[in-house]
Amino acid sequence: MRAPKTAVILSGGEGLRLRPITHDIPKGLVKVGGKPLLEWVVEWLQQNRVTDLVIGVAYLKEKIMRYFGNGGKFGVDIRYSAHTVEGGTSEGFRLAISRYVDSPSFFALNGDQITDLRLDRIYNTHQGNGCLASIAVVHPRLPFGLVEINQKGFCEGFVEKPILNDVFISMGVYVFDRKVLSYLPKRGDVERATFPKLARMNKLKAFKHRGYFITVNSLRELEEADESLKELRPK
Repeated sequence: MRAPKTAVILSGGEGLRLRPITHDIPKGLVKVGGKPLLEWVVEWLQQNRVTDLVIGVAYLKEKIMRYFGNGGKFGVDIRYSAHTVEGGTSEGFRLAISRYVDSPSFFALNGDQITDLRLDRIYNTHQGNGCLASIAVVHPRLPFGLVEINQKGFCEGFVEKPILNDVFISMGVYVFDRKVLSYLPKRGDVERATFPKLARMNKLKAFKHRGYFITVNSLRELEEADESLKELRPK
């Protein structure tokens, strides 16, 4: 079945860990690899043929709305749903979905990730499994180097920021059925309030992504992401 063209993107947080950069600009407009973080997300969605976008905005929302407008210059259609910073991701998703989304299923994302995930693949695994939501997961990379120590206490070697192949983390990219609205509280975060409940009901599916994934939540992550994306910067 063809993947939906609708996505709800949250870009309303204050980006406190990116201060002082985010004192006067929203996190979505922080530049990484030569362009705003949220622009990477919008272009990736457009490349995946997801062009009906609802952006949840809160902190300094006017600046995001002014930059992206109706989405025409990016090849997409954009509507905006205002929510409060304090309401968290649950309020942001709940208001955006209830206001603008009629599709039985659609994509939802936190809006601070850069990835090569193919959205049709996660959607195809979601369809027909009886779940209300699917989340994309990836092996995390340790932010520190490891020191290998033998039984006698001597250092044997060093491993620089290894990938942890025995655990997974959420990428902040989801497929939602509209029925998930019933499980979104008025305030809070879906990661703490909604997903654990769906998991206990066996209604939450995981999709393992093997490609690249970059998230920007701190000044160190911003520096590392900028370095990783150097070759993609405009000449």
